Amino acid sequence: MDTVIGSIDTCNPTTGDICRPPNGTVSTVQTSPPAHSTTISPCDATLGRYLARRLVEIGVTDVFSVPGDFNLTLLDHLIAEPSLKLIGCCNELNAGYAADGYARSRGVGACVVTFTVGGLSVLNAIAGAYSENLPLICIVGGPNSNDYGTSRILHHTIGLPDFTQELRCFQAVTCYQAVINNLEEAHELIDTAISTALKESKPVYISISCNLPAIPMPTFSRHPVPFSLAPKVSNLMGLDAAVEAAAEFLNKAVKPVLVGGPKMRVAKAADAFVELADASGYGVAVMPSAKGQVPEHHKHFIGTYWGAVSTAFCAEIVESADAYLFAGPIFNDYSSVGYSLLLKKEKAIIVQPDRVTIGNGPAFGCVLMKDFLSGLAKRIKHNNTAYENYHRIFVPEGKPLRENPKEPLRVNVLFQHIQNLLSSETAVLAETGDSWFNCQKLKLPEGCGYEFQMQYGSIGWSVGATLGYAQAIPNKRVIACIGDGSFQVTAQDVSTMIRCGQKTIIFLINNGGYTIEVEIHDGPYNVIKNWNYTAFVEAIHNGEGKCWTAKVRCEDELVKAISTATNEEKESFCFIEVIVHKDDTSKELLEWGSRVSAANSRPPNPQ
Repeated sequence: MDTVIGSIDTCNPTTGDICRPPNGTVSTVQTSPPAHSTTISPCDATLGRYLARRLVEIGVTDVFSVPGDFNLTLLDHLIAEPSLKLIGCCNELNAGYAADGYARSRGVGACVVTFTVGGLSVLNAIAGAYSENLPLICIVGGPNSNDYGTSRILHHTIGLPDFTQELRCFQAVTCYQAVINNLEEAHELIDTAISTALKESKPVYISISCNLPAIPMPTFSRHPVPFSLAPKVSNLMGLDAAVEAAAEFLNKAVKPVLVGGPKMRVAKAADAFVELADASGYGVAVMPSAKGQVPEHHKHFIGTYWGAVSTAFCAEIVESADAYLFAGPIFNDYSSVGYSLLLKKEKAIIVQPDRVTIGNGPAFGCVLMKDFLSGLAKRIKHNNTAYENYHRIFVPEGKPLRENPKEPLRVNVLFQHIQNLLSSETAVLAETGDSWFNCQKLKLPEGCGYEFQMQYGSIGWSVGATLGYAQAIPNKRVIACIGDGSFQVTAQDVSTMIRCGQKTIIFLINNGGYTIEVEIHDGPYNVIKNWNYTAFVEAIHNGEGKCWTAKVRCEDELVKAISTATNEEKESFCFIEVIVHKDDTSKELLEWGSRVSAANSRPPNPQ
């Protein structure tokens, strides 16, 4: 019988292997201790080794870390676990971003930093993971247990005899916090923290006193009882009522549509959404932050719904529908293009992970999204009117104007060539900025991964996330599209990618500044110092590992660079700097930027 973690789909690992499930799922844990022995040798019966075994059990085989004096002994014991690899990062922020990227592929990630100076550095990445509903185990090496309750002042603090500053900061961006300063409670606190992260699909914080990881303890002398978390279940009466009401609402509509949202990931409802799409025949769109969660080769797929910056003809079909079902949406100022979506509440069914709201009412609680969508698929009448309307008005996108071979490269030509790189063996990571909009227009082949951070939108996220994602899924080649401004924030961990032997391709789009900010509100602060990016990466490479760089200014050079990266250098980390004009942006960014600017600059309401 499979062990179930929360309501998370599982798969069966073979002996000695760590299971790597599809995007958005969490590896199953062992259902029984190793057959050869139920006891653990005294030298391995420590808190540090126990934590390591628990991480491996949930599918974490790589932990991203930055050493500091409070976590060094803990790192020794994590390294000692044969199935766990410690990935040293250049800074704590990138370690957190890497754990975020890892969690997007494996379903859970982990990072280890030191007390306060490390904890507050990683905090921004943990907040981003919280916003994206990612289970992430943030482990901090804390003060010696003897220092708690004293008036001592420690280094790495703000100079007060109060060790709770870091904890208070993490309380806002994690769903559970465990401070382990005695061995008696360690077992329970670790298990509760990890299981809570998996159940809630949010980050947790574990602080471990620096003098505890190496001490043998009888509690840790036997293999732990495997995690076995009861799955969430729907209220069956509420589910039946919700399905009946939704079916009645949709079956009387003339041209209804389905729109997938980002919370389908946490609800594990992507398969149920496709089941409903197959049964209904409705036109199927996704919100921008849900790109990659719905197969774009689906026969009724009509594109990305993003208001005024939707893919061609998608917004017209969605906003003219007389009924729309949104599965797991997030309507913030960015996804609504400055609150400018032309949607009406009375036409909408909003399905959240555990709640369904139909029009202006009624609402049904304790109804799981995947159960609701599967149940609705069995009650819905087939209606392909919206898709037929889309098919009728659709005009294939034109290709960029043919360039003179030596003409300065345009961004739309660049992404035409990136499109040709995509396959089931690749994954795309899009950095905050114009890459959001250009990557949205990429057509993902079946099996091609796609990730970006829309809710939090932290520039620089993609460098660390690319490191973590590529480490989690080495059988795919990651293609990261990163602007120069974002790259300057977190560039150091290109070093870690090379060190880990990753074969990522980074397209560094050099347009001289923070282009997304320019289109919202321009000023001299959006212009950055230009770097020699290829020379920077070569300096980091320093002759160690496999690394290849190229600087391209025209289409001919781009074609040659991509050919080299995918042939002679296909086993290398490849960095291609693409130099484009500072005003060369997607038309979608121009539209989106003006609308977000208008939303940001609204005058105060009269008091």
